[in-house]
Amino acid sequence: MAIEILIVDDSAVMRSMIKKTINLCEIEVERIHEAGNGREGLDIIENQSVDLVFIDVNMPVMDGMEMLNKVRQSPKNADLPILIVSTESNDHRIKVIDQHNAEFVHKPFTPEILREKILEVLGVKI
Repeated sequence: MAIEILIVDDSAVMRSMIKKTINLCEIEVERIHEAGNGREGLDIIENQSVDLVFIDVNMPVMDGMEMLNKVRQSPKNADLPILIVSTESNDHRIKVIDQHNAEFVHKPFTPEILREKILEVLGVKI
């Protein structure tokens, strides 16, 4: 089953690194959408079919935590698999991410860690 992925990060370099890492994960991907901030990411979610979302925390216009809140407020996206990818890993933020039914991946990450998290949020048994 090929999936559609959205990567939301204000750094084009980081979006490229995440895409390359996804390709190393041997996961069948139909399309990867990209957004430079949470507002752009929400627009894509509203207008495209997306199966998995990667969200950075610190971004201009709308940060990742605000985007996560808005996504979860939408009944149609309440269960959308989301991975928060950030260099920040304070316990409070991770607890809030968990309460919003999302997973946290600390930057930098390995392809193995990213693959494991992707499969976990998609509900695929390893």
